[in-house]
Amino acid sequence: MMRQTLKVSSISQIQNDIYVMTLTGDCSKITMPGQFLNIKLDGFYLRRPISICCWDKTSVTIIFKVVGQGTKALAQSAAGDEFDVLLPLGNGFDTSYCKQQPLLVGGGIGVPPLYGLAASLAKQGVTPKVVIGFNTESDIILTEEFRKLGIEPIITTADGSFGIKGFVTDAMKNLEFDYVYTCGPEPMLKAVYDQAPDGQFSFEARMACGFGACMGCTCETKYGYKRICKDGPILYKEEIKW
Repeated sequence: MMRQTLKVSSISQIQNDIYVMTLTGDCSKITMPGQFLNIKLDGFYLRRPISICCWDKTSVTIIFKVVGQGTKALAQSAAGDEFDVLLPLGNGFDTSYCKQQPLLVGGGIGVPPLYGLAASLAKQGVTPKVVIGFNTESDIILTEEFRKLGIEPIITTADGSFGIKGFVTDAMKNLEFDYVYTCGPEPMLKAVYDQAPDGQFSFEARMACGFGACMGCTCETKYGYKRICKDGPILYKEEIKW
């Protein structure tokens, strides 16, 4: 983990209350898809943890949804603004576990880190299947970006306005896969868990420090208590305790 000053290179609204922001600076310590950063915002006591979508040594792109005053303030930033950022945080997805038929399953704002994972797998010559789920058509993000990687994502919407009507698990029933990487809301993760033979699950949690000192995001696993920010956010199927 390092503390860096990153500058906003660009920010735009891509769907409803969803924004994409690219920050520039020293991002050379980011090593794995699924890691996150923690942004300090003026006027707010706690930093805001945001998943990393994609990165290189000098820039990082995040996609976030406005859900409160902190993310609202972040959405109102402009090119040239600077932020105090802790990065990279978390353990990230381990692609060495990838088998012959990997499946990436994302829900809502949990899709961006899976795009970063898909890009990493593509560099290894692996083309995974991808299922992404949203509430409605106007929430859909990153489809074109997946297609540029040579992946045609299977899309589900809860209201049936686009793609398969229902949830990601409805699409999973018709697919063959031997390993799952997934990120999204906890009810989705639990449903995916029941269909996954094995895999890695990215959990969300309210965080304070973001690097394991405060113990505020501790959860119970089959092997004892773990901190989502430090020991996660990726947990392995074998250790998850619902």
